[in-house]
Amino acid sequence: MEKNEKFSREGYLNENYHYFHLRDTAGQERDFHFHEFDKIVILLSGHVDYIVENRSYTLRPWTVLLVKHHTIHKAIIDKKEPYERVIIYLDRKFFDWVLPKARLGDCFEIADKSGNELLMPEKEQKKALSALLRAYETAEKDKGYGAEAMGDTLIMQMLILIGRMSAAVSDGAEKGYDPKIREALSYINENLNHELSVETLAEQVYLSKYHFMRLFKAQTGSTVHAYVRQKRLLYAARLIREGMSAARAASESGFSDYSAFHRAFKESFGVSPGSLRD
Repeated sequence: MEKNEKFSREGYLNENYHYFHLRDTAGQERDFHFHEFDKIVILLSGHVDYIVENRSYTLRPWTVLLVKHHTIHKAIIDKKEPYERVIIYLDRKFFDWVLPKARLGDCFEIADKSGNELLMPEKEQKKALSALLRAYETAEKDKGYGAEAMGDTLIMQMLILIGRMSAAVSDGAEKGYDPKIREALSYINENLNHELSVETLAEQVYLSKYHFMRLFKAQTGSTVHAYVRQKRLLYAARLIREGMSAARAASESGFSDYSAFHRAFKESFGVSPGSLRD
């Protein structure tokens, strides 16, 4: 895609993982994009907001952001502050092959399913994470016997720590949602190609239409219509990236009118569905 397009595949990973420790005053701010690999962002200093799919997060020092492969995201950087971060690109297949029973990539699945991509380590977790980062950067400079294996084991330890953090945050977040809204969100995700009007959703959770609308807005920060529309567009984008035709993706994601889908897609992502597929 051209550089002026707002939605693109970025970065390639030819290794099992790649570790970056970056310090600058501006950062490398990109428009909406996605990767073929999983990505961890650990903010050390500065102020940055991340938009991940239809969710927005404000990062603070030592917050950990999990970005699953094929997930659309964008960083909005406050360039008035020094920006320091660790970014790790991961080929999950490598870790599944080395430790198949450990399921080290599950933290990305948990984050994606629960909508809790941002993790805040507790005091002891932050100490452990800081120690692992220092140990990895020391091992990275080591050219002696077993240095590469040492780096691999340290990345695995980070994934174990982050996986435990992710599971704990997911449990807490689910309890924070009203059960009716949690049920409605699950129903939306499982029925994107079916009728999802306010009336239909309210009936599913046994609430009056207007009470459901007020509760949904209070819990999610979005109207029902806007939330469903964005979820459908994101699902269609994922199907197109996986090789499905734009017309079929529109139908599979619940759009009956292709021209309306085309307009909404271009308005949301800055490119046409066909351009994304190409």
